[in-house]
Amino acid sequence: MKAFKYLSILILPIVVYFSFTGKGWITHLPAIVFFGFVPLIELFIPPNKENFSKDQEQIEKENKGYTYILYATLPVQLVFLGFFLVSIGEAGLTTSEYIGRVFSMGIMCGVIGINVGHELGHRNNRFDEFLGEILLLTSLNTHFLPYHNAGHHYNVATPEDAATARKNELLYVFWFRSHFQSYQQAWQLENKRMKESGRSWLHFQNRMVVYTLCNILLLASIYFFFGQFVFLSFVAAAVVGIVLLETVNYIEHYGLLRNKNKFGRYEKVKRTHSWNSDHQVGQVLLFNLSRHSDHHYNGSKHYQLLKTLPESPQMPTGYPGMMVLSLFPPLWFNIMNKKLQQI
Repeated sequence: MKAFKYLSILILPIVVYFSFTGKGWITHLPAIVFFGFVPLIELFIPPNKENFSKDQEQIEKENKGYTYILYATLPVQLVFLGFFLVSIGEAGLTTSEYIGRVFSMGIMCGVIGINVGHELGHRNNRFDEFLGEILLLTSLNTHFLPYHNAGHHYNVATPEDAATARKNELLYVFWFRSHFQSYQQAWQLENKRMKESGRSWLHFQNRMVVYTLCNILLLASIYFFFGQFVFLSFVAAAVVGIVLLETVNYIEHYGLLRNKNKFGRYEKVKRTHSWNSDHQVGQVLLFNLSRHSDHHYNGSKHYQLLKTLPESPQMPTGYPGMMVLSLFPPLWFNIMNKKLQQI
């Protein structure tokens, strides 16, 4: 029964359906719900500080329902991607309605395509990882897996990490730095892996080579079957999903740095090196991603088992609200720089 609360993710495809079939302001309904209504109600719902007991944790660890919910998001994402490709070319859409539908698909790409792809990409079995790769492909962000697992988790809270925002770094600068540096480092990591195994970088076991071909094939197929306008619309939606990912990266590690020991090595990753949020609505909708401190402490831990601990630095509100706040740099710096001083 505890797993059922994560079915609330179905709110997203429901409101996106209204966006794809409606006109006027209704095309902006997903943005209104996720970045207006959710941050508002999180101001009035107390954070959830509860963790499973050891006995409960063992029971929930073995509960496959949590994983089946993740699996169920894949057909939902694929169906709505097809729905988008058909609906975005509808005649008579105003500019506002067009933007509303593109942004709605972008939210699907960010919340389901990238976030669920991230969770499955951490699993230690090839089937789950493959499903994660498909989800990330729907957002044109397949390079995320090799960089995130072998780069970000290794270098988090250091200047070497593309996805760690520096103190006083503008979100709008971070978007470009994080995305393109992580893409570059994904190639470097895979090329290094090939070299260490005695293979050429241009090898079918180089994931970046395979991912690049898959991205080209997907884009070419959309262009061939739906035309240039739909092709560009899909690219725009994928960019929205990537921007949402990078905004989440920004708020998760802003200004946090690991110390170096006397030998010049960084200390081990602790639960103090990621911002944590226990605000319940965003927590459930994002599959516990906001318990990010424990995720970085143990990257292989499944989402339902992530804990909140008092030593983890706490965000003032949930992820959706913090994402909106980050869009206003003076306000963001005023609030979060004070929080940094308190750590």
